[in-house]
Amino acid sequence: MKLTDEVPRTGGGWWLSAAVVAVAVLLGSGVVVGSSAWAAAVDTGATYVFVNRHSGKAMDVFDWSTADDAPVNQWARNDLAVQQWQFVDVGDGFYKVRSRHSGKVLDLPGAADGTRLVQRADTGVATQQFRLQDSVGGYVRFVNRSSGKAVDGWDWSTADGGMLAAYRNLDGANQQWQLVRLGGAPPTTTPPPTGTPPTSYPQPGRVTGDIGVHDPTVVRRPDGGYLVAHTGNDVALKTSTDRVTFRNAGSVFPGGAPWTSTYTGGARNLWAPDLSYRDGRYHLYYSASTFGSNRSAIFLATSTTGASGSWTNEGLVVESRTTDAFNAIDPNLVVDDQGRWWLSFGSFWSGIKLIQIDPATGRRLGTAMHSLATYGPGIEAPVIVKRGAWYYLYVSFDRCCQGASSTYRVMVGRAAVPTGPFVDRAGRDMLSGGGTQVLASHGGIHGPGHQAVLVDTDGDHLFYHYYADNGASLLGVNRIGYDAAGWPYLY
Repeated sequence: MKLTDEVPRTGGGWWLSAAVVAVAVLLGSGVVVGSSAWAAAVDTGATYVFVNRHSGKAMDVFDWSTADDAPVNQWARNDLAVQQWQFVDVGDGFYKVRSRHSGKVLDLPGAADGTRLVQRADTGVATQQFRLQDSVGGYVRFVNRSSGKAVDGWDWSTADGGMLAAYRNLDGANQQWQLVRLGGAPPTTTPPPTGTPPTSYPQPGRVTGDIGVHDPTVVRRPDGGYLVAHTGNDVALKTSTDRVTFRNAGSVFPGGAPWTSTYTGGARNLWAPDLSYRDGRYHLYYSASTFGSNRSAIFLATSTTGASGSWTNEGLVVESRTTDAFNAIDPNLVVDDQGRWWLSFGSFWSGIKLIQIDPATGRRLGTAMHSLATYGPGIEAPVIVKRGAWYYLYVSFDRCCQGASSTYRVMVGRAAVPTGPFVDRAGRDMLSGGGTQVLASHGGIHGPGHQAVLVDTDGDHLFYHYYADNGASLLGVNRIGYDAAGWPYLY
């Protein structure tokens, strides 16, 4: 059965109330019903998310596609670019509806019930033009100029990925859409004075497949795909072609890493890796320790492919002993504007540290150690990234690794140079507990943290783990925006 075939429908698809029948009769007689007041109120300079009244899901370009004929489905609202739309006025009360993500426009390419809603390059044809017809409660229907059919949540689905298609304009709740205008001030990135976490944090963006991770790090591969490493036996690996669907890719050391056993007590679980790709090689810094101990070490491995089993052990980079006031875990490499390599690291004890790295070997250069940030209840997982004139230091405050009871939250400060001083939005030094909050627990998202920043071709992205209500540790990904003062926020 083709998608354009008229197919049987379940739920309320065939039902017409007396009021709807009356409307149909009036329309058939040429009487104008519902003057599209919402159409008059549309702002062609604004960006909207369209939320279906029946399912509560948003209109969404499937799998972040930029291709012609990619399906436009419904998905849990996340307000990312694949769910953002702009109206283009074509006159006579009709609009083209353009995706902010792909630049393509909505198209209902056939007149049959069940014709799937897709995106296509803007050619100006009538199948790409819609009028907005009012429904009760401030909702509207998208009625196609060519076919007269409405955009319909097919078979009354409430599922993520549920099909959107053409169907007779019956004004059912599955054909009714709320126009949610986006804009205004970005989400606040500082905690309120009471310390209560902000409530405006976005849900994690759409990710699928093997997304059980802890302490993720990510790099874009030369072929355009993505490689993720995370805490796990022998350092766990995952791959993705599109930053949405992730697949298990084995481990860095499938045969084990016996050189780490001094620090792990013989366990194979290796922590908190950091990935980068430089000069044709992947560089992986990773941690060896046991929970609650600062008898720890950071090692380096390299590979030309990133594949499981292809990695070469490059040796010890830095270690800490129980007599030291720092903890050598949670590494992150940054290269400054002068080409110097720096490795930040640290967890609890005296906080976040920074050492210089020899680019020729990837190991420590000199003996100097800089202090970057402290926070009494707990601080971990430093990430330094350059954006514009600033080096931003992201860290995780408070407690990890307690399932849904975890209190991790992501904080940030910035400095003119990688060695600091890093200060927050209010000017507080991060060595005195300062930090501007970027993400914290909200709803069913518990203890988000141990973040990594991916600078990609379409902007910056925050990768992190969070705990679900059942205690599972899952991958979260959100886009990073910057306000007028240059401070990051998530959307």
